[in-house]
Amino acid sequence: MKRIVPVLVLSGLLALAGCMTPVGPVEVTRFHAADVSMLGKGTISVEPAPGMDGNNLEWQSYRAAVMRQLVLLGYSEASPGTGTQVAHMAMSRQTLEPQGRSPVSVGIGGSTGSYGSGIGLGIGLNLSPKPSAQVTTDLAVTIRDRASNASLWEGRASFTVSTRSPLAATTLGAPKMTEALFKGFPGQSGETIEVK
Repeated sequence: MKRIVPVLVLSGLLALAGCMTPVGPVEVTRFHAADVSMLGKGTISVEPAPGMDGNNLEWQSYRAAVMRQLVLLGYSEASPGTGTQVAHMAMSRQTLEPQGRSPVSVGIGGSTGSYGSGIGLGIGLNLSPKPSAQVTTDLAVTIRDRASNASLWEGRASFTVSTRSPLAATTLGAPKMTEALFKGFPGQSGETIEVK
């Protein structure tokens, strides 16, 4: 009996953790130059892509997560405007509200036959909760040689989760997206993968 209780408690905790941990793959597409020998070494800075506000706090959180991955790949961090390579980063987030529908539906039917006629009325109630809104985050990074401005590597990641998910928060979503984006760096050029 003593052995059964801890196993049941552990199973219950694992099931609860599974319910609290949202799942949702990150869709990743990457492209790179034929010669990848320059990737993963030297100095690099992460800077806003054209049209991006680099002072935005959310952008800064993703910049830190991207730089962490680049350092893990072998780069050394450089100040903005310096470094042998530059990673231009763009990111966007949007919330998608579910389409509303009436919770009540009414159906009317009738029939006639040799034994008389009849009319039927049916009412349906949809008691399921309204689906939660979804947050879609898109991240794009292009690594260029600073001197020649030649594109060496480009990656895009997209991730959609419920607004109720902990991963909807930037603090958890940014590391997950950037890990997925750089997984197996530089990756197969032109291939789209899903990283869970």
